[in-house]
Amino acid sequence: MKFRNLIALVITAAFALIILQAFTITPAAGEITLNEFGKADINNRTAQLYLNKSVNTDNKKVIYQESKNLESGSANIVTSVVANYRSFDTLGEITVLFLAAAGIGVVLNLENSKKKKFAADDSSLILNTGIKLLFPLLLLAGTYIFVYGHLSPGGGFQGGAVIATAFLLKMLSDNKFEIKEISITLVESTAGISFVGLGLYGLVTRGSFLENFMATGTVGQLFSAGIIPLIYIAIAFKVGAELTNIVKNLIEA
Repeated sequence: MKFRNLIALVITAAFALIILQAFTITPAAGEITLNEFGKADINNRTAQLYLNKSVNTDNKKVIYQESKNLESGSANIVTSVVANYRSFDTLGEITVLFLAAAGIGVVLNLENSKKKKFAADDSSLILNTGIKLLFPLLLLAGTYIFVYGHLSPGGGFQGGAVIATAFLLKMLSDNKFEIKEISITLVESTAGISFVGLGLYGLVTRGSFLENFMATGTVGQLFSAGIIPLIYIAIAFKVGAELTNIVKNLIEA
């Protein structure tokens, strides 16, 4: 039997065992098996605790624009999980993106290669005019996405990606437009240090990495959610700088 087939067989057996246990395992107090899922008490589920922002405190109903000083003042449920309860994983995601950007730079070996521009030598009037109009709008849209990420769908990753897209279009349409490497490095380093600094301060003062140490305010207001807006600002600048650097390296390769 080939090694690849053996691995596939082991994975299949593991999945089968997991599914079997889901139907047959004896539930602990307050838990249910998969075949009794329809009988679940929704109010006691973990998801409901996230919705009510009461994972570590008493379970209370959250009222928009009224509830104050909750565990997480973020009106966006996804944000409260990603940047608060699961914030340590976010550090891993940023690290993965950083390693990807660094890997591309190493593989392309830009320092020893003759740099060239993968951009139009003579861009059309329509292209140049369109990019000039889109560039500030994309920057504004990206800023809105990460600034309001704790209130509406969005966040640092999405906002940073939109900002990087603006620079991508600018570099592709104008071969004279160039971003200095030192500028990208400075923005990326500052954002990364700020993110880790917020996390370590929460660890020292509250006992957990990226634990909130600011007032969470009223759910639904701009100045709420504690340190989450600060986290998203740092993430947006770091992601935007890293993606822009990736695009820049690919264009100049």
